[in-house]
Amino acid sequence: MIVLLPPSETKSEGGSGVLDAAALSFPSLRGKRRTAAAALKRVPLRDATAVLKLGARNAHEARLNRELTTGPVRPAVERYTGVLYDGLGAATLDADARAWVDQHVVIASALFGLLRAGDAIPSYRLSGSTTLPDLPLKAHWRDAVAAAIAATGEWVLDARSESYVALGPAPVGSAFLHVETPEGRALNHFNKHAKGELVRRLAETRAEAASRDELLAWAAAHDVALHPRGDEDLVLFV
Repeated sequence: MIVLLPPSETKSEGGSGVLDAAALSFPSLRGKRRTAAAALKRVPLRDATAVLKLGARNAHEARLNRELTTGPVRPAVERYTGVLYDGLGAATLDADARAWVDQHVVIASALFGLLRAGDAIPSYRLSGSTTLPDLPLKAHWRDAVAAAIAATGEWVLDARSESYVALGPAPVGSAFLHVETPEGRALNHFNKHAKGELVRRLAETRAEAASRDELLAWAAAHDVALHPRGDEDLVLFV
């Protein structure tokens, strides 16, 4: 099983060492990563705040894109912050649960395409909805990311947001995860946190599932309010 997560706009600071592009997972994406990084670096700093949709508070983040090969790195699951990653709480997992995360969690990225949770990356600023002047991200990533996911041969629980699904769909037979109240109301803030908490629960129980039915059986055994929707998808009630 692979759990596909979205990244986050916010990133933690610090780390150690520098990016080793050759060590990142999904080596089939190396060329696409170089192209995306080059396009990002070509955005003049004077234009970066508008292109990257930065405000006065975070305008300084544009400079991070000039330091992709020299800035410190840390595991992707620790680099990304925000509500979802707070719910997952990777830093507080025990060694076995953290190993589960490193094995089963894959994070989408507009810059790197796909990352395993343990891949060491620098801080950067680029979202899936960004329009780079000379690189349409959807066209750039879609086929390559879809092929890389399919090549794993794993059943996929897709917990990404729509903008990242557009950068590379999961194979037919994967389950897209919805988060709602029992009354059917979609959520925003709690949607993300619930997804993080679900991944944490999966990690803590060392869950193994090769299909939607197997994941539903796991949910029933662990009192998780996960239910089928349609022929493929899943809904988590919170």
